[in-house]
Amino acid sequence: MMLVYILIGIIIGIVAGFAAGFRYKTMQLQRQKEDTQIKIEEMLSEATRESEVIKKEAIFAAKEEIIKEKQNLEEEFRKKRKDLQNFESRLLRREEMLERRSDQTEKKEVFLQKMQEESEQIRTEVDNMKGKEVQEIARIAGLSIEDARNELLDRLEKTLDYEAGLRIKEAEERVKKESDRNARELVVQSVQRYAAEYTAENTVSMVTLPNDDMKGRIIGREGRNIRTFELMTGVDLIIDDTPEAVIISSFDPIRREIARIALEKLIVDGRIHPARIEELIERAKSQVEDKILQEGEQTLFDTGIKNVNPELVKLIGKLYYRTSYGQNVLQHSKEVAHFAGIMASELGLNNHLAKRAGLLHDIGKAMDHEVEGPHARIGADLAGRYGEKWEITHAIEAHHNDVDPQTIEAMLIQAADAISASRPGARRESMDAYIKRLEQLEKMANSFEGVEKSYAIQAGREVRIIVKPDKIGDAESAKLAYDIVKKIEKELEYPGQIKVTVIRETRAVEYAK
Repeated sequence: MMLVYILIGIIIGIVAGFAAGFRYKTMQLQRQKEDTQIKIEEMLSEATRESEVIKKEAIFAAKEEIIKEKQNLEEEFRKKRKDLQNFESRLLRREEMLERRSDQTEKKEVFLQKMQEESEQIRTEVDNMKGKEVQEIARIAGLSIEDARNELLDRLEKTLDYEAGLRIKEAEERVKKESDRNARELVVQSVQRYAAEYTAENTVSMVTLPNDDMKGRIIGREGRNIRTFELMTGVDLIIDDTPEAVIISSFDPIRREIARIALEKLIVDGRIHPARIEELIERAKSQVEDKILQEGEQTLFDTGIKNVNPELVKLIGKLYYRTSYGQNVLQHSKEVAHFAGIMASELGLNNHLAKRAGLLHDIGKAMDHEVEGPHARIGADLAGRYGEKWEITHAIEAHHNDVDPQTIEAMLIQAADAISASRPGARRESMDAYIKRLEQLEKMANSFEGVEKSYAIQAGREVRIIVKPDKIGDAESAKLAYDIVKKIEKELEYPGQIKVTVIRETRAVEYAK
């Protein structure tokens, strides 16, 4: 019986051991399950973080790809536009050639008709002269030999004087025609030897946005972002209904360029707040300053001009961001330098002096937003301040006739400036608008009492007014000039300055009989 109890105890112990072991194993498996669950959650969290990073990198890469694609499309668009401009220029040249041929044909027809009428008139005069000669011979036949000789000598002397006058007049006309032809050939040769692209450019800065939601981020909470941006750059941001675009408005092209670069960087960066705006604007300023210096140095290298004051180099680079009627002023200055140098070489003059004056002739436009006065005088003062010779400063000051040109180089700069500004496609102002502005200028001057005639000259930069001396005295002339200036400032829109010159002249004419 005792053995049975022992066996039962052993069995109960074994069962209890198995139960305890099973419970221990179950608890161990539970702990392993919990550890595994924690590891799985950590792995899921890590995977989530990595997926977010990968997603951001993919979005950033996609944005870069879009920007690159956009740049490629813009480059392709510029090339196509350039090709279209070249094609348009060829069509314009052909059209001008056809018009010149048509004009020449019409002139020849008019000339032939005029020659025919003159020949008919000469034939009639010859017939009349024959009749008079017959009468004169009959009269001379009744004179003595001495009287007839003297009369014939007088007539011969008069005929010789008339012939000499005709020969002198023909020689003068021939010299004038040859001079005009040589001058035209010299100008054409200069233009052909320097065949640059058309320089018309757009002056409106527009920044494209990835979406319209970006407009709200640019404005910021209660407008703090846009106020900071406008205060730092000095420009106006125009955010209107234009889809996915912001317009930058400023009278200063350098400020507008700084604002454009900074805004594009802000859009790409995505972090738009006042501190980031200030940081990127400072970077954009540094980038534009480097670009200005680079353009100035590259221009001197392209034109072969040396020993220029570093401050003048910066001012030359500033012209890269300056336009006049859509024409880039730096490109225009380079053209004038090349034209003037070529013409000076052909005439046997100092081509280095002419090129230097041509490059610097519009240097005043780099400062005309900051200094009052015409850009020619501003440029002459700047060039003199930075060590340029009198010949250079005089050519700069005289290129718009603010002073009378006193050197041949100054006249060459005037001619080269006119060639570069007036060739087809150089400037955006249409001929109709140009003529209308000149007509308005003359009409304003003619509206005053006592004005006899008025002439708008120098592409509308000056108006010369001839008054009636019996109605306008010397004192009234100054008052008239002042009144005309005030009317022009009030009613007419024009670039730069307009010089008003009132001319009063009294003539006394008598004839000796």
